[in-house]
Amino acid sequence: MKTWREMKRFPLAVRLLLVNQFGVNTGFYLLIPYLATHLTENLGLSAAVVGIVLGVRNLSQQGLFIIGGSASDRLGARGVIIAGCALRTLGFGLFALGDGLAVLLAASVLSGVAGALFNPAVRAYLSQEAGENKAEAFALFNVFATTGALIGPLLGSALLLVGFRTSALTAAGIFAVLTVAQALVLPARKVEPSGSGVLGDWREVLGNRAFLAFALAMVGMFTLENQLYLLLPDGAREATGWDGAAGIVFLVGTVANLTLQLRITRSLKARGSRGRWIALGLTVMGLAFLPSAFVPGVVPVLAGALLLYIGVMVAQPFVMELIPGFGRPELTGTYFGIFYVVSGVAAALGNTAVGWAMDTGEQGAVWLPWVCCALFGLASALGVAWLHRLGALPASPAPDAPAAVRERSKA
Repeated sequence: MKTWREMKRFPLAVRLLLVNQFGVNTGFYLLIPYLATHLTENLGLSAAVVGIVLGVRNLSQQGLFIIGGSASDRLGARGVIIAGCALRTLGFGLFALGDGLAVLLAASVLSGVAGALFNPAVRAYLSQEAGENKAEAFALFNVFATTGALIGPLLGSALLLVGFRTSALTAAGIFAVLTVAQALVLPARKVEPSGSGVLGDWREVLGNRAFLAFALAMVGMFTLENQLYLLLPDGAREATGWDGAAGIVFLVGTVANLTLQLRITRSLKARGSRGRWIALGLTVMGLAFLPSAFVPGVVPVLAGALLLYIGVMVAQPFVMELIPGFGRPELTGTYFGIFYVVSGVAAALGNTAVGWAMDTGEQGAVWLPWVCCALFGLASALGVAWLHRLGALPASPAPDAPAAVRERSKA
């Protein structure tokens, strides 16, 4: 109930974007986790071809975040968000209707490009609309995203009893509804010219050393978040011998997110600088992996999952709040886009290291992947703490900005 009350404090556009993120994650996770099984068991594709289809989707999204961010700055975030959701509707629809390799590749490309468009655009729009309440807005954003990531797989597993096509059409239908809702509700905002071309914008952002250092320092957050879908579910299954144990990990996180996220963000926002809390959150995320490194069993895994979610709750809203502060407001979308490209590539390398540690650990060093993740988190925490000490991070917003500032942020 408190989440809904807090949600009502924001403009209608922000409320729609929060619900939109719930829908985006629900639609995504009810389909994508089951796509590989569909391609191999239902369509009889080889593992190599499945890898190509899934890899094309990831590459299309991760590699084009910068395009989505620049488009948001130049064309307006509203139109880019709508276009992204429309493309994902088409992409997921193709997964339902086609079984040829060309159609599957087209569906993967469209789905990936869609994410590359609306992910940075949504964050840029939310940042602009929320004004001085960015941290709270991104905290709510995290709540809705986490809830969607729990509901999606549960709904997907139920729909698979009918068939994969039903799942894909349902996911496409969710994105179609979101597309229409955004077109009807999201107000268009005046786009301020950046004063240079697209390449000039990219050079300006990439030339911001403090921003690039921050993006690289956040590799720990993205790498460890991804372990919610890799190492932690694997640990829960190993500890219980039950494939459904992975769902308990997500349930723990969703309940914690709904009850604690806003309280944590609001409490920390009033105390100290953002860099300090981001470093603390990353430290907690790293420490979350130590219980399972030394004590076998499901309880350490679930305790670690809870700590990981708490660390994310501490750090993530302030990370999102700080990103626009590195540069001019006219380049907010570009900053978000490049942030996700840089940190996404770095996190992919981090996940490769974790995967290697998991394979190596099977030979007798079961603690290795857990310690590896802990080191990732602590290294990122030290990086952010160092940037904070150097004064390289944007100044924390004032607790109570005047009304004039609030209005300018919405212009």
